[in-house]
Amino acid sequence: MRIGFIGLGTMGGAAALNLIRGGHDLQVCDLDKARAKEHLELGATWAETPRDAVQGAGIVFTMVFGPKQIEAIVRGANGLASVMGEGQVWVDMTTNQPALARALADEIMQTGAQVVDAPVSGAVDGARTGNMPQFAGGDADTVERIRPVMELMGPLHYMGPNGNGQVTKLASNQLWAIHATAMGEALVMAVKSGVDLSRAWEALKIGASESWCMHHDAPSVFAGHYDPSFTLDLCQKDLGLIVEACDDAGTLAPATRLVCEQFEKARKTYGDDKGELHVVKLEEDAAGVSLRLERNWVPHWEK
Repeated sequence: MRIGFIGLGTMGGAAALNLIRGGHDLQVCDLDKARAKEHLELGATWAETPRDAVQGAGIVFTMVFGPKQIEAIVRGANGLASVMGEGQVWVDMTTNQPALARALADEIMQTGAQVVDAPVSGAVDGARTGNMPQFAGGDADTVERIRPVMELMGPLHYMGPNGNGQVTKLASNQLWAIHATAMGEALVMAVKSGVDLSRAWEALKIGASESWCMHHDAPSVFAGHYDPSFTLDLCQKDLGLIVEACDDAGTLAPATRLVCEQFEKARKTYGDDKGELHVVKLEEDAAGVSLRLERNWVPHWEK
C-alpha cells in the first residue's frame, strides 16, 4: 500500500520505519528533511508538503507536536482538507484535544475520506520495536480494515467513536504523570529512611506498588539522565490537555492538578528541554538524596 506519513519526530520516525519494513511504500514529510535520511535510504520518497504526502496514498498518518500543529496540517493552504477524498483514511497519532480531534475528523469526512484518531503510548523503545500501543477512535469497520497496517507499529486498541482515542491517551498520560511523581516520592523516602536503593526498587516492582513506570522509567533516574527522549515542555503540553479534559468532563482530579504543579516546578527549575523524569529530581534535591545506581544502564531508546 502507498502510505503518507507526516511527522518524523522521535516516535513518528521510528513508527514510519516499521511500516517501510512491513513492505509498504511511504511518502514522508517533516519540517526537517534530515529526519527522513534513514527512511529515504530504505526506499521512501520525500514529500515537500502535507498535500504531496496525501497524493495517491491509501492511508495518511500524522504525528506532530500538538493541537496547533495538527490543525495547521489539516486546515492550511497545503493541508489535508484540501486534497483528501473518497477511499482514503487519515489516521492522526498526535496527542490532541478530543473536541478538536472530532472537529477535524468531521471536516475531513466531508471529503469522503474516513478518519481515525489513534494517539500512541509505549515510549521510544516501543516505537522502535513495533510495540507501540495505539488507542483508536473512529468507525469500527475502518479500524478493522486498516488494522494489519497499524499493527506493524504495535498493538491496536479500539476505543469507540472519533475522539475516544484521544480521551484514552490523555487518561494514560494522566496516570503516567501521577505514577512518575509518586515513584520519586516513594524511592526517596525509602532511601532517606535507610533502605538500600537496589533492594527498594526490587521490592517496589512487585505487589501493590508495581507499575510500568517503576519497571521502565526508574532506570533513567538511576542512570541520572532522567529520560531526555521526552522533555518537560512536552509533559506540560500533555498535562495542559489533561487538565482541560478533566475540566470538560467536570471531574475534580485533585492528584492530577497537584502533579501538574510539580511538573511545572520541574520545568522552571531545570529547563524546558530537560528529561521528563526531572520531576523525580525535584524530590531528590529537596531531600538531599541521590537515586544513582552504578550499573550498565542501556537507555531505552537504544534497545
